Amino acid sequence: MAWLVITIAGLFEVIWAYFMKQSQGFTRIIPTIIMFVTMFTSFGLLSWSMKFLPLGSAYAVWTGIGIIGSFIVGIVFLKEPANFIRILAVSLIIAGIILMKLSNKNV
Repeated sequence: MAWLVITIAGLFEVIWAYFMKQSQGFTRIIPTIIMFVTMFTSFGLLSWSMKFLPLGSAYAVWTGIGIIGSFIVGIVFLKEPANFIRILAVSLIIAGIILMKLSNKNV
């Protein structure tokens, strides 16, 4: 259950990162409100999952999902570049998340 919760927390991290960008430096109220609500939710879920998962694993998976999700959202919705080096970098992050999960099979 903790792994599912940390995954959901990571997805909320992607949402708040996107809306932070959309807030344009906190000058747009609706994106700013959405950002704070999803940020609070993400941190709350992260905190709960850390009751059951090792700190390093939970934080690495949470940030990794945020990085990968933000990378994809940036490419798809914000038309950011998707060159070989950026794709290689995110592939290495994915490999790290998989290894982190595999290293904690008993949790």
